[in-house]
Amino acid sequence: MQSRIVLLSAFLSSIILMVASINVDIHNIMPIKASYQSLSKEAQKHVTCLAENIYFESAHEPVTGQMAVAFVTINRVQTGNYASNICDVVTQKTGNTCQFSWYCDSLFTSKRLTIKSTKLYNDIRELATNLYINFDRMEDVTNGATYYHADYVNPNWTKLQKETKIGRHIFYKSKGDKIDRTKGVI
Repeated sequence: MQSRIVLLSAFLSSIILMVASINVDIHNIMPIKASYQSLSKEAQKHVTCLAENIYFESAHEPVTGQMAVAFVTINRVQTGNYASNICDVVTQKTGNTCQFSWYCDSLFTSKRLTIKSTKLYNDIRELATNLYINFDRMEDVTNGATYYHADYVNPNWTKLQKETKIGRHIFYKSKGDKIDRTKGVI
């Protein structure tokens, strides 16, 4: 009887060791599902900042374009070269110039309360919630971009590397921006 217990223990131990040695790729794990309401107040604050940025920068772009704006915002947090959380990235200024132009434009900021009752905004907030929770499991459609501009302007960003064009935006990254996906977003 005791030999059976020893054999069973050895068998279970070998199974545990075998399972522990399997290399799990966290990037292919199914996304986490959560609602905005299930998030902490702090997380809701940052999802709201992300949703507003997506809305005012790319509301009428395809979903991939909206995701791209979100990834630029998140990528800025993750490089450590900009602000340290989503809301601070969205509201960041260089001198008197906002990094995201809508934030300095009272025409847009005055609409921040009224947009929240629209289907478009609520869809974008759901997207922002999903990206906030799952950004480290998702493919970055911008390839690590930390800058973008509309295709009808030319800021002459000669020191930035062009990554891609999605919808009406062209995405770039600075050679000094290294994305750290293990770093959180708040």
